[in-house]
This record gives sequence, structure tokens and C-alpha cells, in this order.
Amino acid sequence: MAQAHRRAPWVVPTLLVVLVGLPILEVWLLIRVGHLIGALPTIGILVAEAVLGAWLMRREGSRAWRALRDAARRGELPVDEATDAALVLVGGLLLLLPGFVTDVVGLVFLLPFTRPLARRVVQLLVARGAIRISATVGVDRARVGLDDQTIEGEVVEGDPGGSQAGRRPEIDGR
Repeated sequence: MAQAHRRAPWVVPTLLVVLVGLPILEVWLLIRVGHLIGALPTIGILVAEAVLGAWLMRREGSRAWRALRDAARRGELPVDEATDAALVLVGGLLLLLPGFVTDVVGLVFLLPFTRPLARRVVQLLVARGAIRISATVGVDRARVGLDDQTIEGEVVEGDPGGSQAGRRPEIDGR
């Protein structure tokens, strides 16, 4: 039986902080700002941020989509452009949510002069995750059933039999 995927030990606590802690922080901050400047100005700021977010998402989203399309037409791998498009989408959604913390993160994702930094951070995190996944995917033994036949084999890293340049790898098994 295949080995179950093990999560990193920080995943569950991080999700708890984000899903429980962030809304609590947002409500606390809204109450504090409401006490300082009043309820109506606080609501006005939230509405203005939502309108700004919708406008920015539309403007930056069309730019990101155009850049993505242009890179694809040139035959390039549109990694930066795809990351920008995702950041614009997430940033716009964060600005539409009521709260000041999500608005700040949304602005960082949406504004053209802060998005390159956010893009680098996201790409670094994705690359680290991909490296971690590729390191844990090394299967030692495999069983594949094809039309009532079973093919067993072993994955061998490196080149144990000397130089085999130009030759296809051989599978030993039943």
C-alpha cells in the first residue's frame, strides 16, 4: 500500500492561525479604529477600500492577462505573468473582504510597485515546496496493474552500471 502523505508539522498551526486568528485580529482592529474615528468613518474607509480594490483588480487584472497572453504568443513560459495574474486575483479578493489587515496584504499584491516583491516571495515558496515534494516522491518499489497483469519494479537513482549515455533505462522485475 502506498505510504500516506505526511504534512509538515507547521501546516496545521499555520492554518489555525490564519483561519481563527486573522478574523479575530480583523474584528479587534475594526473595533479599535471604530472607537478612534467613529463607526461611520470606519465603514466609509472599508467601502472606499473595497471600491479601490475592485478598480485596481480590474485595471491590473487586464494588464496581467495581456502580459500572460503576450508571453504565450512569444512562446515563452509565462511564470512571472501567471504569478502576477494570481496575485492580482487574490489581492482583489482580499481588498473586497472587510478588514484592514487583508486590505494591506491585498494592496501589496495589487499595486504594480509592490507586486514584484510579492511575486518573488510566492515563487520562492512554491519552488521550496516543489523541491520538498520532489525529494519525498522517490518511490522505492512500485506495482502497476495493467489488464490483469502486474508489473513490479524498483526505481534506481543515479547510474549504478557505469556510463549508459544514449541508452534507455532497463526495468528489472517480473
